[in-house]
Amino acid sequence: MNVTIATLGELLVEFLAKKENQGFSAPGEFWGPYPSGAPAIFADQVAKLGFNSLLFSCVGSDAFGEMNIARLTRDGVNVQGISVLQKATTGSAFVSYRNQTHRDFIFNLPNSACGLLSADHLDERLLRQCNHFHVMGSSLFSFRLIDAVRKAIGIIKENGGTVSFDPNIRKEMLSIPEMSQAFEYILDYTDFFLPSDGELDFFGLSKTGDENKIVASLFARGISHVVIKRGPRGASYYSKEQQYHVPGYPVDVIDPTGAGDCFGATFVSLFLAGYSVPDALARANASGSLAISQRGPMEGTSTLAEIEAFMARQ
Repeated sequence: MNVTIATLGELLVEFLAKKENQGFSAPGEFWGPYPSGAPAIFADQVAKLGFNSLLFSCVGSDAFGEMNIARLTRDGVNVQGISVLQKATTGSAFVSYRNQTHRDFIFNLPNSACGLLSADHLDERLLRQCNHFHVMGSSLFSFRLIDAVRKAIGIIKENGGTVSFDPNIRKEMLSIPEMSQAFEYILDYTDFFLPSDGELDFFGLSKTGDENKIVASLFARGISHVVIKRGPRGASYYSKEQQYHVPGYPVDVIDPTGAGDCFGATFVSLFLAGYSVPDALARANASGSLAISQRGPMEGTSTLAEIEAFMARQ
């Protein structure tokens, strides 16, 4: 199958605190700027695997925007969907690590260029060339972006394509009412649902404590494929006919940002390209492991050859 995947949302630069528990209330040193944004990392990983990848976003007419576009272009992403706004600045995020897995963020997104992305920025001609659309929950932080997601889903579904949804919930964004309201709408159009095991609580799906019942409730609303990310513990896949559970790969954690984005991009791309579920899952796990072993949110994206070489070493 010809795989052409579109996504939309935040495209920003990220600065990483150099010391654990550094915080933001006192002077400190940071690494960066790094290209970032969950949908941008997803799009970059799709392209690195050799598939057609299209990102819709907005950046400012500034050096941060230029850096992001140059990086995505270098890795093979179709950047025709990225608008350069003259009167806005490129989004940013500052990240501080409490430990290897818990992070605090300060985002400049709603008032940045990517926060101004709307349905009007979507080129329908480009979207109609795609057979899959990926939604990142972290991108649902304004009515404008939600309207853009609705438009993209409508066009993709009209053309017989499929939709994947990664909730990608960040506590800093849970106070945004538009986000939680949009989740229910998107789930109704989702073919591939890719939560982490910790995110099932947010959807009120884990009250039974029985993962099979949780998954059955997702099937009941029309979702065909459920992939649960478990970090170093691996991942699980459910459909009405199949279940697969694969272990993770032990690696030293340098920077966990982007692991789930790379996992989702790899699983969805390879599944759509005809890989078996166990093969796609294993490579998705390897992709996530490679992502966390590099500093910088997009620095750990990998080619299929790099993924398979990593697996061969394990």
